[in-house]
Amino acid sequence: MEKEMKFEEAMAKLSEIVQTLERGDVSLDDSIGLFEEGMKLSKYCASILEKAEQKVQFLQAEVNEDQAEHA
Repeated sequence: MEKEMKFEEAMAKLSEIVQTLERGDVSLDDSIGLFEEGMKLSKYCASILEKAEQKVQFLQAEVNEDQAEHA
């Protein structure tokens, strides 16, 4: 990916690729290229989701610590 894409943009592009591949109206070479791009987008989206999950867990831990201190 040339520029940092927002999660929503990457998911939209991935969905578009899946739809194109499911139609089956592209050549084998184009299909392979689209599949490769889709795999990169999938990995990118998974990475973003993992970072978001880590942040949520961190924030939940902070809230739990604050609640424990005030109990």
